[in-house]
Amino acid sequence: MHAPVLVMQDSMKREQGGKVQRANIQAAKAVADIIRTTLGPRSMLKMLLDAAGGIVVTNDGNAILRELDLAHPAAKSMIELSRTQDEEVGDGTTSVIVLAGEMLHVAEAFIDKKYHPTVICRAYAKALEDAVAVLDKIAMTVDIEDRETMLGLVKSCIGTKFTSQFGDLIADLAIDATRMVGVELGQGLREVDIKKYIKVEKVPGGQLEDSVVLKGVMMNKDVVAPGKMKRKIVNPRIILLDCPLEYKKGENQTNAEILREEDWTVLLKMEEEYIENICAQILKFKPDVVITEKGLSDLACHYLCKAGVSAIRRLRKTDNNRIAKACGAVIVNRPDELQESDVGTGAGLFEVKKIGDEFFTFIVDCKDPKACTILLRGASKDLLNEVERNLQDAMSVARNIIKCPKLVPGGGATELTVSAMLKQKSSSVEGIEKWPYEAAAIAFEAIPRTLAQNCGVNVIRTMTALQGKHANGENAWIGIDGNTGEITDMKERKIWDSYAVKAQAFKTAIEAACLLLRIDDIVSGIKKKQAPGAGPSKPKIDEEGDADNDQLIPE
Repeated sequence: MHAPVLVMQDSMKREQGGKVQRANIQAAKAVADIIRTTLGPRSMLKMLLDAAGGIVVTNDGNAILRELDLAHPAAKSMIELSRTQDEEVGDGTTSVIVLAGEMLHVAEAFIDKKYHPTVICRAYAKALEDAVAVLDKIAMTVDIEDRETMLGLVKSCIGTKFTSQFGDLIADLAIDATRMVGVELGQGLREVDIKKYIKVEKVPGGQLEDSVVLKGVMMNKDVVAPGKMKRKIVNPRIILLDCPLEYKKGENQTNAEILREEDWTVLLKMEEEYIENICAQILKFKPDVVITEKGLSDLACHYLCKAGVSAIRRLRKTDNNRIAKACGAVIVNRPDELQESDVGTGAGLFEVKKIGDEFFTFIVDCKDPKACTILLRGASKDLLNEVERNLQDAMSVARNIIKCPKLVPGGGATELTVSAMLKQKSSSVEGIEKWPYEAAAIAFEAIPRTLAQNCGVNVIRTMTALQGKHANGENAWIGIDGNTGEITDMKERKIWDSYAVKAQAFKTAIEAACLLLRIDDIVSGIKKKQAPGAGPSKPKIDEEGDADNDQLIPE
């Protein structure tokens, strides 16, 4: 007797799951549609109003999504995708969202036909495996020592950005900076930490062409006693400290009762002797510059001035680390533990310059710096912020190529090749998984289609022509030129993408699509305020209607 009831309950549950999945897919598509127009070199810009009331104009996918405040949890998880992509490889943030949105869009038809999400996910996982295999097949190894190739590569990857109008400038800065901080780990491995050891300093004023990569470090600081200390020293000996050069204050509150006037003098004398002692230990090594992260008292300043030493205090920890990497110094915690090997002698010049109204300290012309500063000049703060965002992407691309020197064709050629190969393979996939596998193959065409839309060409004609060229596998490098909308050979136009960025984008997009498809319920765990005396409330389950009423896109 119970069997029909159980079957009904089961079908009701699946119906409920289907509703939630459709709502998730709609939310993901809404996010993808917001930034679809920012893909490619002829893309549109977005004007963002941030929480503080400021205005940002950009076409960087991650920067746009960061500012969105969406109600739907599926939309929020889509935003996390672009953040993941940005953290991992620093580029392809728009592509990953467009691709994930498309993967979910093609899955909607199968949800309507009552396919189980696990079947769709299995097919997608198989498609991802085969897509990465195709990438390996068409990837081309590149020589990272060849500057021309590197320049062309970085330029083609950031050609979609706002700063592409300034020619090679940004690409040059990025390549110089990443080359400088690259560290050989042995066995052919290289570590390039662009977050820790490359600092971007934005100084409004001057021309954008005045931007340079400094062979060393620059920070917004002046010497402690400007009139008495030298502001320019050639080949300085630098000592870095992270301890205060002032009298130690007691850890706990202490009271000292003094009965005689002489005792007070003795106390002051002890303080002075303590500071003199510290300074003597430092001056023993004949430094030219002393830099500390903590305070530096007037008395210590006096002793250092007397010895002709320039001092800087209250420096950021990160800046101190960069100086240590640039000039070969070791940061010392206690002056009495100083050794000759801790003194940095790698810098060629210490100089304090005034730019605009502020003083900046330069420790530059280092022999073999493993940290550097990029000085950006420009007309306004907004321009500088956009240039910095583009520069971060360019440095990430350069880092990816140094770590994994493989290239794939850009301009949607890679996606078209992957799509064509998967369509061919779908005929050998057995069972019910064949159709979602084929749908995943079609979803990859979203990238070249979006590029064609953003160029303003006839999308259907262009896509048909591209599919025809790729269907018979004549050339994997045929793609769409994002500037003109022509169908050309990417090798000739030097439009390339980094292998690491593409592989990461495919993996992130498909895995995220599978994750969202496998959600069959959204349960709110937020406690609502109850009227006094009311009983405990039941957990609320979102119906499809509720999800649709949620505002997906902020007004």
